[in-house]
Amino acid sequence: MVLDKIKGPNDIKNLEESELPVLAKEIREFLIQKIAKNGGHLASNLGTVELTMAMHLAFELPKDKIVWDVGHQSYTHKLLTGRRDGFENLRKFGGMSGFPKRKESSCDCFDTGHSSTSISAGLGYAQARQITGESYKVISVIGDGAMTGGMAYEALNNASRLKSNFIIVLNDNNMSISENVGGLSRHLGNLRTANAYQGLKVGVTNSLNKIPVLGERMVIRIRRTKSGIKQLFIPGMLFENMGITYLGPVDGHDIGELLRVFRDASKVNGAVVVHVITKKGKGYLPAERHPARFHGAEPFEIETGLPVKPRTVANYTDIFSTVMRKLGERDNKVVAITAAMKDGTGLKRFHNMFPERFFDVGIAEEHAVTFAAGLAAAGLKPVVAVYSSFLQRAYDQILHDVCIQDLPVVFAIDRAGLVGSDGETHQGIFDLSYLSSIPNMSILAPKNKWELSDMIKFAVSFGHPIAIRYPRGEAYEGLKEYRENIIYGKSEMLNLESGIGLLAVGSMVKTAEQVRSRLKSMGYPCSLINARFVKPLDQELLVRLAGDHTLLVTMEENVGNGGFGEHVAAYFSGADMPVVPQILNIAVADQYVEHGNVEILKKELGMDAESVVKQIVAVYKKE
Repeated sequence: MVLDKIKGPNDIKNLEESELPVLAKEIREFLIQKIAKNGGHLASNLGTVELTMAMHLAFELPKDKIVWDVGHQSYTHKLLTGRRDGFENLRKFGGMSGFPKRKESSCDCFDTGHSSTSISAGLGYAQARQITGESYKVISVIGDGAMTGGMAYEALNNASRLKSNFIIVLNDNNMSISENVGGLSRHLGNLRTANAYQGLKVGVTNSLNKIPVLGERMVIRIRRTKSGIKQLFIPGMLFENMGITYLGPVDGHDIGELLRVFRDASKVNGAVVVHVITKKGKGYLPAERHPARFHGAEPFEIETGLPVKPRTVANYTDIFSTVMRKLGERDNKVVAITAAMKDGTGLKRFHNMFPERFFDVGIAEEHAVTFAAGLAAAGLKPVVAVYSSFLQRAYDQILHDVCIQDLPVVFAIDRAGLVGSDGETHQGIFDLSYLSSIPNMSILAPKNKWELSDMIKFAVSFGHPIAIRYPRGEAYEGLKEYRENIIYGKSEMLNLESGIGLLAVGSMVKTAEQVRSRLKSMGYPCSLINARFVKPLDQELLVRLAGDHTLLVTMEENVGNGGFGEHVAAYFSGADMPVVPQILNIAVADQYVEHGNVEILKKELGMDAESVVKQIVAVYKKE
């Protein structure tokens, strides 16, 4: 196998040209085999095999810096830098990350995981290179989806002033190549990057600029005329008008063409966009036909592309999807907004039934929130469906545009808590902290699938800013006998005794149920409370519990700092009570949580039922 010859960085440069297509085929086969077994991001990686190979051939790693946007598509890069063995434990606890990680390899120059960041980070490297006097290439790879994020354009605006080489690879997997445009673009690209042309352009510009008054006007007029002609032929005028050279489009599966365009791009003294056309899922028919399904795939059968373990139980996203469809039928003021996550957040059915009331704003969470605020101000009932990790990108908009005006925007926060295999950048363990710091914001978390349904209906009719956070995975079907009406700011008492009180938030109610069962079997009296509301706190209940409980245990899938438990402790510290109970907060420690199975992560964090029982018994005996 040709792949066997790749042991470390730059080994690809030692291959014969005839071996490159074979290597691309073997890489695809390898990725399909490994991801079918362990799960991971398949479609995006299959689409960037040749592109990654070409960059490794054109540039010198780790000296040169490749910054991957998001990083879903970095698997081939990991293979070509000697991490083949790491795929055995890809995205498993203690194993190789599914994203670029500086601690893994010197060839990973920047940790990524969220979208639209690579141009900013790459520009930082390019500017630092000028300051330090070093000599290396900087290449930022960004997808056409990530280019919908406003941060990318902020970076492009800044990059347009750069006077040294900076290559931006625009990986476009959502359009075809036109031979005519490609041919003309190649010709003009060669002309613009030829040494003679570059030298002539600089010489003429410098000479004209020396002519007082008239010289500058002549330069501007020439540029306008040239741009007007190019506008007829070149699809990259957006970049050209910003002062950034555009090359392409080029076939992202033609290594020879890619190497040529990278040589041309390296000649530009400034920022240059290389527009590359790729096919998502290339080489594996199920992924080509259903790229969204194979974006982040669970283990699957290679022959059919079907999951090894088909879902038999609805997850929380499914419940949200069903309720939104029903609400859309009942109330024509209900509208839904997502940031490029129609399928992931469960809004596909709403979109199909009410297309005029569904808005996908692209990867632009800040815009999504302020857009929702505008809809709310105009009298509609917007529901913003977003992953917890991504909502934190819009903190200012939540605070400034929604909550200051007390607008009725509903935030449906999926993937809240520990999400597992995607690791630090995707764990939804901060939302309770950052949302509870904002005045006018209310926060709920359901214990099971029926309560999520009730909470969404409550939130849509609430009339003020409100957030519902729910976890990834199967919706809990236990405790269905407990279904009190949602009353603002009130918790739900599931079991009442004296001694120990368990106050659990959302997904941790299931764990608390297990904890109570174990404590009861050990002879410890224990109450179980479903907090329901993280903000506002049910202060009346807290006072009631303080009367006959010596230990209150708060349980949440959120960092301890600024979370539910800290707010409960703060309430008691300021309360005028003769006796205040001891508070034990079960939460994520002040740290980033790596990738791995959620149950393993909970055990490592001391948040599984067994670990929680041990902590409670130790504190209770001491008391």
